[in-house]
Amino acid sequence: MGIDPLASYVSRRAVFLDRDGVLNEARIKDGKPFPPIGLADLRITSDGAESLTELSRAGFLLICVTNQPDVARGTQTREVVEAINETVRSRLPLADVLTCYHDERDGCACRKPRPGLLVAAAARYSIDLSASFMVGDRWTDIEAGLAAGCTTILLGNGYGENAPSIAPDKECVSLRAATDWILGHR
Repeated sequence: MGIDPLASYVSRRAVFLDRDGVLNEARIKDGKPFPPIGLADLRITSDGAESLTELSRAGFLLICVTNQPDVARGTQTREVVEAINETVRSRLPLADVLTCYHDERDGCACRKPRPGLLVAAAARYSIDLSASFMVGDRWTDIEAGLAAGCTTILLGNGYGENAPSIAPDKECVSLRAATDWILGHR
């Protein structure tokens, strides 16, 4: 009798989190959100460490998924983005930070609203996407989460973006509120 290769397969639950506006404060310019310019500009959200620690203790794998198109646009370097990512990862209990460096015109599968980053993380970490959550502050985050089959949570942002004809599973005013809701639905 052979060994079933799927017998050892364990599916994990994850919380995917956008970076700018969720894990760290976005810079707001003319009502639109922007990433930090550099490490000196980086501010972790006040509820980030506590919220993520609770999610981690509850057994969720925490993965940041972030679009950083300023690299493709030539207004930011990949090295600065990676330094910011590493600092965020060092301050928060994240398993990984997955980054898309493309712009919209590149048509890549990893740029949110496409689900490529979530799907790649699911394959790498044996994540059950249907039992996982996507937390974001923009509609592209929600679209990516829905396309991947995750439960979605939109953090209130006041960016004034037009909502597409989709709806998140939940809207919350903060990462703390999103954490409480996730923990109540596990």
